[in-house]
Amino acid sequence: MEGDRSVELRGYMAVLRKRWITVVLVTLAAVAVSAVVTFTTTPTYTAATRMFFSVQGGGSITDLNQGSTFTERQMASYAAVVTTPLVLEPVVDRLDLPVDAVELAETVTASAPAETVILTIEATDEDPALAADVANAVADQLAATIATISPPTPEGAEAVRATVLTPATPPPAPSAPHTRLYLALGLLVGATLGVCVAVLRGVLDTRVRTAEDVAALTASAVLGTVGFDRSGTTHPVFMQDEPLGPRAEAVRRVRTNLQFVDLVDRPGSIVVTSSVPAEGKSTVAINLAVALADAGARVVLVDADLRRPSVAAYLGLEGGVGLTTVLIGRAELADVVQPWHGTSLSVLPSGALPPNPSELLGSPAMTTLLAHLTRTYDIVVLDSPPLLPVADAAVLAKLGGGTLLVAGADRCRKAMLRESLEMLEMVGARVLGIVLNKSGRRDGGGYYSSYAPEGPAAAGRRRASRAGTATETRSRPATRDAKASTPITR
Repeated sequence: MEGDRSVELRGYMAVLRKRWITVVLVTLAAVAVSAVVTFTTTPTYTAATRMFFSVQGGGSITDLNQGSTFTERQMASYAAVVTTPLVLEPVVDRLDLPVDAVELAETVTASAPAETVILTIEATDEDPALAADVANAVADQLAATIATISPPTPEGAEAVRATVLTPATPPPAPSAPHTRLYLALGLLVGATLGVCVAVLRGVLDTRVRTAEDVAALTASAVLGTVGFDRSGTTHPVFMQDEPLGPRAEAVRRVRTNLQFVDLVDRPGSIVVTSSVPAEGKSTVAINLAVALADAGARVVLVDADLRRPSVAAYLGLEGGVGLTTVLIGRAELADVVQPWHGTSLSVLPSGALPPNPSELLGSPAMTTLLAHLTRTYDIVVLDSPPLLPVADAAVLAKLGGGTLLVAGADRCRKAMLRESLEMLEMVGARVLGIVLNKSGRRDGGGYYSSYAPEGPAAAGRRRASRAGTATETRSRPATRDAKASTPITR
């Protein structure tokens, strides 16, 4: 039990450390609100007068005790009389106040401590002098009223006498607002609310942002974490455009970690997929293939995404013929495979989009082609569609030697990653590991968006936006990693 509480406490502390900015911002906001309320509130002043009540008549000890007991019992009634029109209307007339008795009653209070015959009358106003005048006038009028409504003594004298002990004076400082108190309350409430908001955001945030999030869902290792870069759409092949950048180093780390995945039975083919669209699986597949080729391996990159192919456009190659052309027997593999920049990387584009992608990828022709590729090349990298919208990736994962699952930190939810892993397990696919992509990005759109083929207009926009990148890619010489590690070979 204590161990569970300790783990839970550490979890909360981790959330607070991660979201301390939220706590600070909410606290500052609460203090700012309390400060605005404090400094925009008109100050009010409270003046107080104290009165002593006694019963007249009777000289014996018994009479005095009875009179004192009677007065104590009447103090609550006297306090209630203070705010009645019987007392306040004469005060309004005497001071020529711009309010009536009902409104004046809201600014006047009376209280009497238990077992005492002392009554305290307080009056509040924006003018300290007027507050004192109202308190004194109410005390005087209460004394006159009590003398009138109390039954007289047998001798006709006043039975109860009210005497002013301490007349009210203009207070030197306002009674409200309490600046220090309000600011302290704002700080306390803000800190409490900030902690609650931070914890609530941590509980409700189901995105896969860190390796710890992945570890909580699966035993599959995180082979690398690729950071987010806004230039990713204009410079997708960052292994060539920015070979010394942090993203390139992250992909090299993935390449290195893949060498330690099952040393005895290394995969001859790697299916790169994701849970949903736009997690960056195509970019990861392309740059991983470039990294493997930089290490000296003979690599073929196959664009097996027959719904939204992007490899040819990213690499500046012709994609009209390719995988589908070979699968339907209209071309030989050697005729459609394209070398890339004179390196050991070859590319097999998708070719024309078929009406039945899943059936084509699961056909015997695809099995035969994949077997031929794994015999011809050291490693085959297949860029496949995402797992959840369509079944193509599951079909490929079953055929391939291993699956690399890309989790986009801006889009992938924990439930999505869990469902994808379950789907791969269901088809008997071998999960090599997980690549956490776009780490650090905060925004995201709809997740289960359609993965239907793009229309001509959308495809044209994609080609136009990448035309400059393709031109640069064709004209730039290939770069090699001088310190590249040993390539993956079977």
